[in-house]
Amino acid sequence: MTEPAAQTRDQIEKVGDHFAVAGMLATRDLTRQAVEEIAHRIEPGMTEEEGVSVAKRTLKDLGLLRGWHRTYVRFGRNTVKEYGNPSEPGIVLGANDIFFVDIGPLLGNHEGDGGATYVVGSDEEMLRARRDVVVLWDRVHEAWRRERWTGRALYQFAEAEAAAMGWDLNLKRMSGHRIGDFPHKHRFEGLLSDVDIVPSPHVWVLEMHIRHRSRPFGAFYEDLMLA
Repeated sequence: MTEPAAQTRDQIEKVGDHFAVAGMLATRDLTRQAVEEIAHRIEPGMTEEEGVSVAKRTLKDLGLLRGWHRTYVRFGRNTVKEYGNPSEPGIVLGANDIFFVDIGPLLGNHEGDGGATYVVGSDEEMLRARRDVVVLWDRVHEAWRRERWTGRALYQFAEAEAAAMGWDLNLKRMSGHRIGDFPHKHRFEGLLSDVDIVPSPHVWVLEMHIRHRSRPFGAFYEDLMLA
């Protein structure tokens, strides 16, 4: 694969003939709706495998029959794992616990990607993780809009902000990526944190995955970068 530094902005952000901003926004809205609906259907006592089945049924109910990446629901200590790593099997969601949803549906030919973290019960550190991962995402997104930093600079900023908030930021496979008309991977598969261009709106997903420093759980949030 070509190194990000060797590619131009046009190469990195190239889209196909069927790409439309309106299509990306519609896909993004339905993706956010799906994430929330999946989370609403998750209950303590479920295994993580049952949670994934719930997510897939929910996507089908919403007419999102295809995806460009696997559907992830991570419970408890599996929330520290990054994209692509298999979960420890048989994890059951407890009465005081944390989980996240990560989906990549297709609406027509446009790719969606969304994720968020949820807490059941009243564990204060888990509740703080759920809140802080969104705060961190908002700060980085605002820095991009205000300062027009490169992808690499944004994640350097994110790492420092996460540390100041008391979290470790996971940059392995969870630090932003291209999105667009399917399949974007034929155009660029690298991470946002590795590119030295200022990302354009509507074709990048901004991701934050934080981990607790002494307890086995994390929190995740991702959304499309919007101007």
